[in-house]
Amino acid sequence: MSHIRPRVAATSALVAAGVVSGALTGTPAHAVTGDRVPATAYAYTAQITVGDHDRGCSAVLVDAEWLMTAGSCFSDSGSAVPSGAPSTKTTAVVGPSELSSSHIPDTRRQVVELVPRTDRDVVLARLSRPVTKATPIALASTAPVAGEELRFAGYGRTAAEWSPLSLHTGVYTVNSANVTTAGVTGKAGASACAGDAGGPVVREAGGTATLVGLSSQSYQGGCFGADPAESRTDGVVARVDDLGTWVTSTVSAPRITDFNCDGTEDIAIADPKAAVGGVDGAGAVRVVYGGSKGTASIDQNLDWVPGDAEAGDWFGETLETTDHNQDGCTDLVIGTPSEDIGNKADAGVVDVVYGGPRGLGTNSVKNTRFEQNTGSGSLGASTPETGDRMGQALAAGATASGEPFLVIGAPGEAIGSVQKAGMVFYVRDSTSIGITTANVGIDQDSTGVPGSVEANDGFGGAVAADANRIAIGAPGEAIGDDANAGNVAVFSHKLTSEKRPTPLFGLDQDLDKVSGGSEAGDQFGKSLALVPYRPSGAAAATDSILAVGAPGEDLDIDGTNKTDAGNVITFRLPAAGGYSQLNVYSSGTASDDITGTSESGDRFGQTLTAVNTSPRTVGTAATMKLAVGAPGEAVGTAAKAGAITTFSLLGAPGSSDRWVEAGTSGIPGPAGSDQQLGASIHFTPSTLYVGMPYGPKAKGLLHVLPLSNVIAGGSNTAVTTHEPGQGGLPATGSRFGYAAR
Repeated sequence: MSHIRPRVAATSALVAAGVVSGALTGTPAHAVTGDRVPATAYAYTAQITVGDHDRGCSAVLVDAEWLMTAGSCFSDSGSAVPSGAPSTKTTAVVGPSELSSSHIPDTRRQVVELVPRTDRDVVLARLSRPVTKATPIALASTAPVAGEELRFAGYGRTAAEWSPLSLHTGVYTVNSANVTTAGVTGKAGASACAGDAGGPVVREAGGTATLVGLSSQSYQGGCFGADPAESRTDGVVARVDDLGTWVTSTVSAPRITDFNCDGTEDIAIADPKAAVGGVDGAGAVRVVYGGSKGTASIDQNLDWVPGDAEAGDWFGETLETTDHNQDGCTDLVIGTPSEDIGNKADAGVVDVVYGGPRGLGTNSVKNTRFEQNTGSGSLGASTPETGDRMGQALAAGATASGEPFLVIGAPGEAIGSVQKAGMVFYVRDSTSIGITTANVGIDQDSTGVPGSVEANDGFGGAVAADANRIAIGAPGEAIGDDANAGNVAVFSHKLTSEKRPTPLFGLDQDLDKVSGGSEAGDQFGKSLALVPYRPSGAAAATDSILAVGAPGEDLDIDGTNKTDAGNVITFRLPAAGGYSQLNVYSSGTASDDITGTSESGDRFGQTLTAVNTSPRTVGTAATMKLAVGAPGEAVGTAAKAGAITTFSLLGAPGSSDRWVEAGTSGIPGPAGSDQQLGASIHFTPSTLYVGMPYGPKAKGLLHVLPLSNVIAGGSNTAVTTHEPGQGGLPATGSRFGYAAR
């Protein structure tokens, strides 16, 4: 075959690779001298550019969100590659055989996280959003053997070009292999050159390629800029055929809240009634950085947060987290629905505070504020009004194609002359469909949305979303003559011709496929939780499970009516469309297999949180978790002491439930009146956050409970507690733990 001519990005630092005293240099090989390839071949290959063309490498797509490449691409002079965000902005272009092709914008991504191997020249690099126009390659299952021929590819230099624009390939013959590397020689003059480091080395059999290794080092014989006397094409390949388990565990790991990109979990804790600058009820969010990296406070008296700390703002009443700007650092979404805008009381605002390597609010762009009558789209066209309460409910994340979104509830919004009908603002970065940043308003008069605009519906009083779907609650919706019966509207992220999410269906308790019946005061949809679910036989988590709380539901318990006892109903939302009911959860009766007994005023389902601890794998009872707050639960003689019950989202409710109250699961007791345990709960993949803003401590506190403490059959382990005046947190507060993310 003809000579391979590698091509590399216009780079310098990682380009040179030569011979010292007749030995292979430790400098990475960076480009293939060989044949150009057809447009559709080797589309799993990527070009990496570090900095402003400081250096360039090749890489290979091993998952829709992850590349594998040479660790040396991110290291100067052989130093170890740190985990976390790259120290220098790094760009990847995945798939095109010609780098000048017009579809590059669709395949360009930022590298936002590095996970290195310590035993070989290999690193996994997470992309800012999934790649949809190239198929990842599978890892080989057997080692390279002497005499075997393997194909390699790269974007490095060629024999004639310093910075070519096309992908090239060549063939290696394997000389020998050890535990982590293989020695190879380029066949027919093919050589890996500067820019090819990290490029795929594949075994081709039966029309299928599998990944055996990555180009790592080379003599670079015949490469542009190399010593003309150097003719050797020998090199070293970093083996990856034995890294399948490592790759799977890395790419499948759930995301953590990591505001400073250091790989350790951080937490934001709201105290919306905190005094700021002597102003009571202005509100603040306290941040605790993992790894003993300190604390921070965010409030509206900071010069980079819009507005001012004012009495009754309750800054931080709602919180969410997401990587909204897709730089690899978690961003904090802060809702302040009681914020006054001009003379419009409780109009509400939402802030996105951006994370960065030094923490929240430390980058050049620190904050984006969303408020009505500001900016473009529906938000810009809307007018803030008294009682809109924009930001009372929040959801945030990314679609299945990786586009970041925000869902912002404004349940007090008047639609025309109809007061408190409610609206939701949907904000989405949709560059793939030609919209840079768009926001649209959704109400019950929008095309296809179930129900109709009526006073006091409170549409948007609760919202939930995952990569597949969006759920919006209207707990004040009248069903027939039953006021405050409540309903829920479900949408997909697919945009209609009006650039709104596509309405799918509505849910209420008068539907044949939904348990119970709509009754006045049920407040069906008062709380929502939505998580992705991968069913058996599916390739990904394309289904969802939705939990709907109805804390005002009256229940007949052993022949006695218990008002506002509350219940929760779960639904499976399959990728093919529609829904099916899964379970009905409540505290039940004294004789059933669910812990506890439903009583009047429990308000079981006032709060909900759910988690899929392993969203890449088939969902099981062990990975799909639901926690239900009942803040009105009486414990002994302590009224409204509150309780939490955890369940699996799969299987019968009583088969895996666990009751949590003060004095259990590592929460200190005894239970006290009006502590309302369960009013603030949030699952992470490894913990349950339990806020206690109403006591027993006057300033509030937050318990971080390991999953083992709150799941059926689990044993109690050490609990972390955050409270004002401890661990570097300010000693002031009033409702600390009101929300946490």
